Amino acid sequence: MSSESNCVLLADRHHGLRDSVRGLLETEFDTVFMVATESALLEGARRLNPTVVVLDLSLSHGDLDGLLQRLGTCAPGAKLLLLSVHDERTVAESALAAGAHAVVLKRSLATDLMPAVDAVLAGQRFVSPEIAR
Repeated sequence: MSSESNCVLLADRHHGLRDSVRGLLETEFDTVFMVATESALLEGARRLNPTVVVLDLSLSHGDLDGLLQRLGTCAPGAKLLLLSVHDERTVAESALAAGAHAVVLKRSLATDLMPAVDAVLAGQRFVSPEIAR
């Protein structure tokens, strides 16, 4: 696929969550590819050059800077949107500093995911309001 493709790469270990997120994303994107591991994420990013990468923060295994740097090399130009169970402001700030374009709380996916996608596609950053307080 070309970089002009309208696709999302979705990475989360939990099958049920991937299915739920895919359902939301399919309203705006032609294709949503799902993976469950860091290695599959990086391979998918390299092959697909997605418009948006949605990934679970826990896939970074404590090295978020390194993972986002590798993703940037594999899929330059992709917007990186992190899903997190952590609502601490410092987690979001660290993720944004590492290169993420958005941080969305998993418990707020139904209300925050698509506004986050719209924001990053418009060149803006997004943080779930519960974190931003």
